[in-house]
Amino acid sequence: MATPAFDSTVLTRRGVFAAAGALLAAGCAPQGQRPDDGPSGSAPSDQDLIVGVSLELTGRGALLGGPQRHALELTADSLNRAGIPVGNLVRSVRLQIRDNGGNPQVAARHAAELTRAGAQALVGGVLAETSVALATAAQRLKTPFLSLGYGDRIVLPLDERTFTYKLTPDAIDMARRLAELFESKRIRRVSLLAAEGQHGTSGVQAVREALGNSTTDLARTVRLPATGRSFRAAADQAAGGRQDGVIVWATAPDSAAAARALRLAGHSGPIFFDAGAVADDTLRAANATAVEGTFAVHPACLDVSSITPTTTAQLARRDFVNRYTQRHGVSPGFAPYASDALQLLATSARTAISLDRGRLRALLQAQTTEGISGGYAFTGRRHGGMEPDSLAIYQVFQGNWTRYA
Repeated sequence: MATPAFDSTVLTRRGVFAAAGALLAAGCAPQGQRPDDGPSGSAPSDQDLIVGVSLELTGRGALLGGPQRHALELTADSLNRAGIPVGNLVRSVRLQIRDNGGNPQVAARHAAELTRAGAQALVGGVLAETSVALATAAQRLKTPFLSLGYGDRIVLPLDERTFTYKLTPDAIDMARRLAELFESKRIRRVSLLAAEGQHGTSGVQAVREALGNSTTDLARTVRLPATGRSFRAAADQAAGGRQDGVIVWATAPDSAAAARALRLAGHSGPIFFDAGAVADDTLRAANATAVEGTFAVHPACLDVSSITPTTTAQLARRDFVNRYTQRHGVSPGFAPYASDALQLLATSARTAISLDRGRLRALLQAQTTEGISGGYAFTGRRHGGMEPDSLAIYQVFQGNWTRYA
């Protein structure tokens, strides 16, 4: 899409994001008095921005939940060095983190417990099922919730999700990006291996819609069994017949497990992943042969080392990746969504001049900004996910994600 030149009367969406990023950076400077600057010498608990977090730190989803926790802690440390100006006080972020173990019932209980404990907002749910449980509870509790999960139903129907905002890309946007790739590579027939559950269902619906308007045919759709079970039978079905490639719509570790099963089933052609595959586990040694040369659609935040930063957002992205890598020894991959969630909440608090849950929700709904992962433009009619033009195509080359398009 061509970008119009900037003048006094034209402001592109990317221009809005860049301006918002600059305002975000400018807003980091303290402008008021810290709660503990007064005679008492200590901050009362109600002066903090308390963020309740329910993540998959064990069990299903732990490969994605762990990096999100690291990103939240890293970003909270960064925000707290300067503080968050809210009204005439400079406040701190306080995280209250719980492990839901991938259990939706536990996640819903966390939402209630964390809100009762004073949380002004909730973050979490890397799985669609835990995110839906958190979104349902957040609506009842009237507490803003920022979801880190994949699955379009997390924010739908909108009249039942007015307190929920999703950070990950929408399935249809990822599917359309893949359809464009198929066109460019002359991929005429593909099969789809989709995970069980809501993430996989969103993928099936999106792929069918995206390919319905393309020259690529969907030969067959096969659903994967639950995590931990053998994928061989499903892979045999997907690899059978004639196709030019196979789409795997799942999250790690299922993505790489499906790729291994496809190679064992005799599929030697290209494999295409949605963004849920981008995790360190996918590239580990046991998966290396199966995933070499595979493609993934993902927010364009994986290639910071190959880009010279020219905007505030790009500088912030590079800084986050460097700090995360230095602290944890691995690249952040999926983790920047959590950093964006915390920054969005901090910006809402600054703008609202309040930590009131209703005002935080209203200001989230009005935000247009460029985050670490990509661009967001929430409105009253759209609560997720990431802007489509934030997505890029990556290919595994010599064991690393490399920008392809």
